[in-house]
Amino acid sequence: MVRRLDVTGADGVRLAAWEFRAAAEPSQPPSGEPAALLLHGLMGRALHWSGTARWLGASRRVVALDQRGHGLSERPPAAGHGSSIAYGREAFVADAEAAVEQLGLAPVTLIGHSMGALTAWQLAARRPDLVAALVICDMRASALGEASQQEWEDWFRRWPLPFPTQDAARRWFGEDDPRVERPDPGRGEFFAEVMHEADDGWRPLFSRRQMLSARETWVHDAHWEELAQVRCPTLVVRGLDGELGRAEAQEMVRVLPAGQYAEIPDAGHYLHYDHPTAWREAVEPFLDGIKTPV
Repeated sequence: MVRRLDVTGADGVRLAAWEFRAAAEPSQPPSGEPAALLLHGLMGRALHWSGTARWLGASRRVVALDQRGHGLSERPPAAGHGSSIAYGREAFVADAEAAVEQLGLAPVTLIGHSMGALTAWQLAARRPDLVAALVICDMRASALGEASQQEWEDWFRRWPLPFPTQDAARRWFGEDDPRVERPDPGRGEFFAEVMHEADDGWRPLFSRRQMLSARETWVHDAHWEELAQVRCPTLVVRGLDGELGRAEAQEMVRVLPAGQYAEIPDAGHYLHYDHPTAWREAVEPFLDGIKTPV
C-alpha cells in the first residue's frame, strides 16, 4: 500500500511524499518506529524506490520523496534563464530536512541515489541530530566540469519527443539512445516510469531546463568537505559500470569518519534497477548492523 503525504518544502514549495506500508499495517505508524527516507536521483521519482521499499518496510517505516521539479511535486520556476536558485543545493537539502521534521522521521536512515545521495549527505552533515545512518548510491563527490553540462544540453536536444508510446520511450532510453553502449533494461525502465501521456504523446514529468539548473551545482562544485562532516555510519555503493569510479568511491569511504564500501558487479548507474537482488544484498547487512535509536 502506498499513501501520499504532503510536505511543505523550502519557500513554500508543495512536495509529494509517499509512504510504503503493508496493507495489513495500521494507517498510522507506531510512535518511535525506525524510519527511512529515500531520495531519488535527477529526473527520477519517489516510486522508483518501490522495489527497495518492499523489503525495507519489514523493519522500518519507509517514506520516499518526490523532490522539487520531479514526480508529482511542485515545479517552481527558476529565477531566470540559467539561474539555479530554485533548484540549488540549499533548496533540495531544506526540502529533505522539512520532510524528516514534518513527517516525524528522525532519527532517520537516508538512502539516496545520485543527486538524492548528495542531498542526503549534505543533510547528514548539517543536521546530524536528524540522521542515524546513510547510504550513498553511485554519486561522486568531485565536480564534473563544464563539459559535462554541455554534453547534457546536447543530449536533451536529441530526445525524440514526444514518444508515441511509453514502451517506445523504454526502448529508446534502454537501447537506441546513442549514450547507451549496450542494451540497458534498467535504464529504459527508469525513464519509462518518468514519462506521462500528454495530448501529443509521452513526455517527461520534469522540465529538462530545470534539470540542467539542478545539476549546475555539482557540475561546478566539489562536495568533499561536507562529506567529511558526516558522522553517522555510511555505506558507499557503486555499480561496476556506474558513474562513480572505484578509486573515488574508496577515497570517499576513507574521508568518511564511519564509512563502508560495497560494489555491485555488472551494474550501471541505475543499479537498484539493474540488479535489485544484488542491491539488497549489498545494503541490507549494513542496515541490519545499524541500531537506530527508538
